[in-house]
Amino acid sequence: MTRVTDRVSVTRSAVGRSPSGGRIFEYRLRNERGTTAAILTLGATLRTLVTADARGNLDDIVLGFDAAEEYLRGREYFGAIVGRYANRIARGRFSLGGRRYQLALNDPPNAEHGGPEGFHRRLWSVEGTSAAEGPALTLSLVSEDGDQGYPGKLAVLVTYTLTHDDELRIEYEATASARTIINLTHHSYWNLAGAGTADALRARLTVEADAFTPIDEQLIPTGELRPVAGTALDFRRPRTLASRIRDGSEPQLVLAGGYDHNFVLRSAPCLLRKAARLEDPRSGRVLEVMTTEPGLQLYTGNFLSGAVTGKGGRLYRQGDGIALETQHFPDSPNHPSFPSTVLEPGRIWRSTTVYRLRTRGTRRLRSQAPGQ
Repeated sequence: MTRVTDRVSVTRSAVGRSPSGGRIFEYRLRNERGTTAAILTLGATLRTLVTADARGNLDDIVLGFDAAEEYLRGREYFGAIVGRYANRIARGRFSLGGRRYQLALNDPPNAEHGGPEGFHRRLWSVEGTSAAEGPALTLSLVSEDGDQGYPGKLAVLVTYTLTHDDELRIEYEATASARTIINLTHHSYWNLAGAGTADALRARLTVEADAFTPIDEQLIPTGELRPVAGTALDFRRPRTLASRIRDGSEPQLVLAGGYDHNFVLRSAPCLLRKAARLEDPRSGRVLEVMTTEPGLQLYTGNFLSGAVTGKGGRLYRQGDGIALETQHFPDSPNHPSFPSTVLEPGRIWRSTTVYRLRTRGTRRLRSQAPGQ
């Protein structure tokens, strides 16, 4: 399948099969600038995002695998839509409406990212494509009542749009048949220098947050909202991740073995506003993150130990990519003071996150793709 308008296109190809025999398709979106995003129906996964640097050189800037079936292994969640509940829930337990629920555990003794058979392992259906603001793809998934222990039947829509202004826009919608909890996120690992280059920790990060949710030894929030001032989690001004990730005097970094923390974003949630900015000095690429979510999880791939072989045969290690997961707070159902993640039947849950691509020092013409 190919839909083309001038240089804009949406193409589809079969790239593998799931263990049940279902076909895995890849949809490739290309905008006016020549930026391309490849999205798998497995996990609604962003497999590649190829964009130009400040000199016009094209590189893929997200970590992942060469073969589609490899996304079924391990717990890296490269590029996936994660759910029903992103991040961790302590002991996989929560109460709702006076009833206690036990979730499937996949990070003993806790539940993480929706459980062992979360949304990242599902084959999503394609609802359609379009090309108004830029090439777009809408995917859907139905999670039955009791799936991984969660109550209520949940219907989810996710739309990826690669705008002509080089924004990867992700819009979520969900409805439930019964009262439930929901917390979806996108889990790409970004390396703005190029996914096969030196570590991503040299990039300069800014986070629009004055506080974070500190964790315990099991990486579960304590319930406190702690100011970032005076800690290694202060990114209110640009700083490289490499400058402090090995700071043994910061207990929070010692507990997580790096950064694996939720930041409390400024401003009212439900409004699309700036959450973070990542800038790579070598390539000149800049990634700006906008979201309607109240939190942002910074993760530096602490569990990547060189045992996972990624694209081009590269052995992925900590710091090869940086995850910036827009979300509600981890373990929110067990912390009444945190923003609520409850979805009532008859209501529509909506969320939007935008990853805006820019280059520093060079303005590319909208009418001309790199290299033309």
